[in-house]
Amino acid sequence: MKVFTLVLVLKKSQILLGLKKRGLGVGKWNGFGGKIESRETVIQAAIRELQEESGILVEESNLTERGIITMDFPKGEIPFKVHVFHCSDYKGEIMETEEMKPQWFDVQHLPYDLMWSEARIWYPVFLSGTSFHASFSYNAAGDIIKHTITQKP
Repeated sequence: MKVFTLVLVLKKSQILLGLKKRGLGVGKWNGFGGKIESRETVIQAAIRELQEESGILVEESNLTERGIITMDFPKGEIPFKVHVFHCSDYKGEIMETEEMKPQWFDVQHLPYDLMWSEARIWYPVFLSGTSFHASFSYNAAGDIIKHTITQKP
């Protein structure tokens, strides 16, 4: 299983998303994150990826893990596990990087048509302040064929 991080920065009724400029998900809006490097913890990877993709610094005390998403793909493809974090405060200036173009969005008007398809399912749960576990299965065309989401107290 490939393990990833995803950090969502919230400020009042706004969320910071980045437009992916290269690689997997190019042209899509998403939070900030990526693969865990060797000898790196999940939280260390979340902090590093947020800084690399948006220019902002976050302390571990300002990150709260709020979700786990597993993704199963057609036979032969390695499944994903994504640790989803809420960022409550940060330092530094938000800036465009080689990989992402950050922009604030009102949480009531997210660009779901330009996001990964599963975002419509789990973002509302995340934005409600609830922790969750979600599981998605995809077909060869990349369509969701099955999903579950369980809210945690």
